[in-house]
Amino acid sequence: MAALLQSLASLPRRVRGVDPVCLALALAFGLLLALQPAQAQASLAFTLQSLWDVAPFLLLSVALAAYAKASGADNLIARAFQGRTALMVLLAALMGALSPFCSCGVIPLIAALLAMGVPLSAVMAFWLASPIMDPSMFVLTAGTLGFDFAVAKTLAAIGLGLLGGYGILALQRSGHFANPLRASVGNGGCAGGKVRSPAPVVWSFWRERPRVDAFYRNALANLLFLGKWLTLAFLLESLMLAYVPPDIVTRFAGEGWLAVLGATVVGIPAYLNGYAALPLVQGLIEQGMNPGAGMAFLVAGGVTSIPAAIAVWALARPPVFLAYLGFAVIGAATAGLAWNLFA
Repeated sequence: MAALLQSLASLPRRVRGVDPVCLALALAFGLLLALQPAQAQASLAFTLQSLWDVAPFLLLSVALAAYAKASGADNLIARAFQGRTALMVLLAALMGALSPFCSCGVIPLIAALLAMGVPLSAVMAFWLASPIMDPSMFVLTAGTLGFDFAVAKTLAAIGLGLLGGYGILALQRSGHFANPLRASVGNGGCAGGKVRSPAPVVWSFWRERPRVDAFYRNALANLLFLGKWLTLAFLLESLMLAYVPPDIVTRFAGEGWLAVLGATVVGIPAYLNGYAALPLVQGLIEQGMNPGAGMAFLVAGGVTSIPAAIAVWALARPPVFLAYLGFAVIGAATAGLAWNLFA
C-alpha cells in the first residue's frame, strides 16, 4: 500500500515530464478506442495517410531549417539592419518573411536590435513578418494548401511587415514610441549575438565536422517537433471531417467579408502552432470555409497567438504592444480580403 501511495504521489511529476502533444495524442486515441473504435481506426488511417502524403514536404522543410542552422545562414539577418531607415524597413520585412524564426524565438533578437539602437520601425517590420512565414513553413504550406496559397501568405508576411514598419516610422515622426523597451529587458543575451557580432556563413558546411553534427541534431529536433504537431493536427482534422457538418462551417465561415473579420479575431486566441494550423485550415476550407478567412486566420494567429503575445508583452512597453496587435489585425484582415479577390 505504501508503494502504491508513493507511486500515486509521484504521478504529477512524471506527467509534467511528458510532452503535452504526445500526451494529447495518447489521450485522444485512447478515448476513441474506448468510445468509438470504428472512428479510432478511421482516424488512424487518415492520420497515417496524411503524414505519408506530406512527408516529402516535411523532409524538405526539415532539411532547409537544418541547413540554415549548420551553415550559419541565419546570421544574414544582421545585413537587413543597415543603411537608411526607409530602406531598412523594406529589407527587414523581406528578411523577416525569409528567416527561420518563430514568433517566440525571435524575441531575443528583437531585444538585441532595440538595445543596439536599431530604429523601432525596422524592428517592427521584422517582428511582424517573421512569425508568419519561413522556408520550412513555405514548403509545408505549399504541400497542404497549395503553392499559390504559400506565395500569397509570403506576400502577406512582407506586406504586414511593411505596414507595421512604415506605420511606426510615421508615428515616430509625430513624437511617439521614443522608448519602446521595458526597463527590465536586457540586450538579448547570447541569441542576440547573431546581430551584434554576426559570424560568416559557411555554405559548404559538410566540410566541417561540428557543423555536420549540428545539421543532424537540428534536423532530428525539427523532425520530431514538426512530426508530433502534424500528427495531432491530422488527427483533429479527421475528427472535424467526421463530426462537424459542412453546412455549419459554410454558415459561420462561408462567403463575405464578415467571415474574414471573424477569422481574424478568432485567430488571436485560438492559434497555437503554425504547422498544426495548416491541416486544420485545409480541412475547414474543404468543408466550405471562406479561403480568405483561412488566410486571415493563419496570418493573424501567427503574429498574435497567446504565446507570441505574452512574449511581446514581456519585452515591449504597452503602447508598442498595442501597435503590434493593431497592425497584425489590420494586416491579417487585408490579406484575407485580398486573397478572396484573387482566389
